[in-house]
This record gives sequence, structure tokens and C-alpha cells, in this order.
Amino acid sequence: MIDVAGLWYNAVMKSSSEWDDYQILATGHGEKLEKWGDIYLLRPDPQVIWSPPYDLSGFRMLHAKYSRSNAGGGAWEHFKTLPDEWTISYKDMQFIISPTNFKHTGLFPEQAINWDTIRALISGAKGEANVLNLFGYTGAATVAAAMAGARVTHVDASKGMTDVCRRNVEINGVPGDRVRYIVDDCAKFVARELRRGKTYDAIIMDPPSFGRGANGEVWKLETCLDDLVHECCKLLSDKPLFFLINSYTTGLQPTVMQNILLTNLRKTGKDANLKHVDAYEVGLPTLEDLTLPCGCSSMAIFK
Repeated sequence: MIDVAGLWYNAVMKSSSEWDDYQILATGHGEKLEKWGDIYLLRPDPQVIWSPPYDLSGFRMLHAKYSRSNAGGGAWEHFKTLPDEWTISYKDMQFIISPTNFKHTGLFPEQAINWDTIRALISGAKGEANVLNLFGYTGAATVAAAMAGARVTHVDASKGMTDVCRRNVEINGVPGDRVRYIVDDCAKFVARELRRGKTYDAIIMDPPSFGRGANGEVWKLETCLDDLVHECCKLLSDKPLFFLINSYTTGLQPTVMQNILLTNLRKTGKDANLKHVDAYEVGLPTLEDLTLPCGCSSMAIFK
């Protein structure tokens, strides 16, 4: 941990060990064997370049395996009846799980470490926090913020994912008026909010490595993230709580996002009440006594 000009910076691995409904049983040869409630799935993971402790495909309780195709994409191979969807819990939160054609399940369990921080910061704030969740996906962070008492604007370009977010909010008993759902391009939405003079006490974003909008707009994290963070900094209120960026782009170091946050907070004059900027990997423990790296985050926390 380094102290620079009175601000604290660190670069560590943060891993959630408080899951009951989710476990990584074993990893190896580009795959991870997971338990989602009572369902066992085997999915690819590019970070897993080590050898497995046993033949993961031969695990006798396996429900389904996702295999990539040499031609691109991939498909699920079913070994047991796999429900279209089911729910799992993390502490007092519930989430819908539904395997997709792109290997995903609708939830990133490693983000639990950030959900806990989000809830703690919002619960400890004075007054009602106004939170913006960009690239919100199925809304786990939206649920966490809303359950802590915030009002959340959830933005995602996919109507399907936004619909799942709405259902996740409902099954957690969050009042309907606590979340505003926006199906839109995130950069365009931010630009409109700036023109409207809107502000937010906290911003969360989980941008993809690459994406293409409905009108052919191209998003590439390496070339677009800095500009978007700059505009988002302008949306922060005079007394912000936090600004969180998550990334799953392989090879992107946590310190890169830390630098993007810090430089843009300074450029926009939003660093006056800055307490510290964390930069860290996020990961998950496995039953092999390993930690699986799952991406990285950077969070600016204000006084």
C-alpha cells in the first residue's frame, strides 16, 4: 500500500468466502467446475492454465458442460435435466440463475465482495443515496444498492438483461419505486443526464471489453473507457460516496483503472473530498485451496 499526496492506494486480491449457495469445486485445463445451488456446471475459463486434480468432465454429479466451438461460439452439453432457471442466495439477497448460449449464468459471484462494500457505504451515508449503475446486466449491484436504501438508476443496452434485473429486484422485495430501469446506450444516457443537470451520489460501471450498439456504435474498452469515466465524474454530486469500475478484460491491470479514476476526478474537480482509491483483483476461492482470478476493480471512496 502506498501513500501518495495523502491518498491511500493499494493493489491486492479480494476474494469472497461468504458464499453458501455457490462453490468452485475444482479447476484445470481451461475449465472450472462449479456448484450453483444444487446444480453442477462445467464452464470454460481462460485464466485456468494449470492441470486439474481429476477429470472434471467425468464428475458424476455434473448437469451440463459448456464447450467452445472451433468455428466460434459454443453450446451446452447436458448430462442431467437442467432447469431453464433457478435461484441462489448470497446472504439475504436472491438471484435468478439461467445459463445462456454464451456460457454465462446471469450472475458473477466474485462481485459479492463489491456488493458488500456497496451496501456498507450506502447504509453508512447520511440521507438517501442516488446511485447510477451503468452496464448493469441482471442487476446484482442494483439489488445490493437498493436493499441498502438507495434509489438506483439501472442502465443496460439489453432489454432482456434489464427484464431479469427487474425480476431480481422483485424477488428481493425491493419497493418498485426504488429502481428506475433504462434500456439505452450508456454513453448516450450519461450525455443526456449531463444536459439535464442530474447528479448521482455513487456510480457503478461494469463495461464490456467490446460491444456494438443498436445503430452500429462500437465500444472498445481500451479506447472508450477514459472518456466515459470523465463524463461520469461530472455527474457526481457535491458530496459523493463512491465510484466503482469493474473489468473482465484479460490483461488489464487494476492500476490502469485506478489511474483512469484518479486522473478524471482531478480533471473534473471532483477529488476535493476523495478519501482513497482502491485497485484490486477480484477472485473466488476453490475447494482445491486455490484462488481463481476473475477480473479487477477500482473504487474511489469519498469522505
